[in-house]
Amino acid sequence: MYVIRLADGTLRIPRSLTSGDGRLIGNAYLEVAPSDPDYERWLAESITEEQDAERRRRWREENDDLEREFLAFKESQAGSDR
Repeated sequence: MYVIRLADGTLRIPRSLTSGDGRLIGNAYLEVAPSDPDYERWLAESITEEQDAERRRRWREENDDLEREFLAFKESQAGSDR
């Protein structure tokens, strides 16, 4: 998950919520306005919504080699369970 910079300048910062024993409850975004004291710290690593969409598109289109490798690994693991 990335820090997303919205058109109005607001940043959406990913956060995970965990239980007391460390189990993941869920993931969400915390919104930080330009007036927030921590804004500058997060701004440098933020990407726009368009950049995020482009990264997701490229991942879907360019992951064929990785997917083939994963499927081969999965098949080899299934074969060892017999």
